[in-house]
Amino acid sequence: MIPLLHRLFLACILIAPPLAAADNFLWEVTSMTNRVYLFGTVHAGKKSWYPLPAPVEQAFVDSNVLVVEADITDLDAVARASPLMTYAPPDSLAKHVKPDEYARFRKLLARYSLQEQQIEQMRPFMAVSLLVFSEWARLGYLPQYGVDAYLIAKAKAENKAIVEIEGLAMQTKLIDSLTEAEVARLFEGTLTALESGLTGEQITGMVNAWQSGDPRLLLEIARKYNDTVPGAKEFEGKFIWARNDSMADKIEGYLNGSKDRHFVAVGSLHLSGPSGLVEMLKKRGYIVRQR
Repeated sequence: MIPLLHRLFLACILIAPPLAAADNFLWEVTSMTNRVYLFGTVHAGKKSWYPLPAPVEQAFVDSNVLVVEADITDLDAVARASPLMTYAPPDSLAKHVKPDEYARFRKLLARYSLQEQQIEQMRPFMAVSLLVFSEWARLGYLPQYGVDAYLIAKAKAENKAIVEIEGLAMQTKLIDSLTEAEVARLFEGTLTALESGLTGEQITGMVNAWQSGDPRLLLEIARKYNDTVPGAKEFEGKFIWARNDSMADKIEGYLNGSKDRHFVAVGSLHLSGPSGLVEMLKKRGYIVRQR
């Protein structure tokens, strides 16, 4: 179960200002004493994406600390999170969702060649996230080629320090804070989005926006999904925008309280729009430019 949870964290926690689009989802933030690079990521990808575009690779070389949302290679942390992500037998997923929705869920398992025994102990949020993750894979985007995984492996190979801006424990606590009603809405809404093809459309659009360095487009794609899927807007507020204040505070610490150059890699939606990190740091008085 641990490797599967490891992959799921990539898919469901870590997936992002109206600026002119550049070639990369990369910004340089400058203070009086230091600078930080902000890079938006997607958590599954293709082998052909690497190495990343030259400005991104150059920014990484210029940095001696990699900052990620959570170190997805920390299997001990994943193991500690496991009890909150699964049910202990004889409890099971089927006992916590509506019978008709479980039947729809089982039908989607067949689409992705998944076996019921692989998911029967998962809690609803993780189970439906596995389906979304499987849709990414169906479209050719695999977790082993996720941008976060690439950067962590590269940092380890080059002996760069790796810092978590949040950590799996905090992210697990956030998932656990969802109410039963919130989970039920997300479960049913995600099933509908998968069945209708909306999820696949969203994934393709998100990747295109990321590859073209276009935060405005990424935000528009997220908004379209939110307008269609019940519970999605509230989920985004809780899982994206509510986390940004704390992230911005830590980035300010890197800018003003450290001599190290930090390369901050977080999910791309965190950088987008008026509530995104790019705009937040501009409002706090820093010079921010897209690279």
